[in-house]
Amino acid sequence: MPALHDIAAETELWDTFAKSAFEPEADPAFHWTQYAGHGPGPELLGDPATALEIGCGTGRAVAFLANRGVKATGLDLSPVMVAKVTERWSATGAQFEQGEVLDYLRERAGTFDAIYSIFGAAWFAPPHLLFPLVAERLAPGGRFVFSQPPAIPGAYGPQGMYKGGFAGKAMFTYRYSYTPQVWERLLLRSGFRTAEAHVIEAPEPGHIGTLAVQAER
Repeated sequence: MPALHDIAAETELWDTFAKSAFEPEADPAFHWTQYAGHGPGPELLGDPATALEIGCGTGRAVAFLANRGVKATGLDLSPVMVAKVTERWSATGAQFEQGEVLDYLRERAGTFDAIYSIFGAAWFAPPHLLFPLVAERLAPGGRFVFSQPPAIPGAYGPQGMYKGGFAGKAMFTYRYSYTPQVWERLLLRSGFRTAEAHVIEAPEPGHIGTLAVQAER
């Protein structure tokens, strides 16, 4: 049975996250893994003139690209987060928009040279709905790149996630986990020419790695 996303409830969840997670003193930064200074950087996007981050969160990666001359846009479901990052990063030229990712990609005109997600919307949106829309919004030869934690062995498909601990108001969403081979197959079936998924090992042996996925239109 497919996961039933309640967008209004998820907006409240991410607004709550935004109030606690945003760090206005942080500098622009771009890294795919959860370990600062570890793993590849923005080179996985190629050399885009335009880029869209889906589920941009704190906006640091969008600001990083904007500082490098990329016309960079960040999309986030949380109005609270969008207001915070717009105020923080507007001087870099970065643009931020609020919206639900599937609706945004369906309704927006034009294309991007790169669309990416760093522990963002690609982790939390149904891939069979998201991937074809991403492909439609990429320019020919454009790249879709995303990163997130790898699947826990044996736990695949939509995984329920409560906000915070296990007390208080029941705010929850779904995230999606598959093996690298399944991610590749889902992308190829959605219209991408190439797809490659692998796990970047953590800098410390035995620690959680990072799933990195790249696809080309």
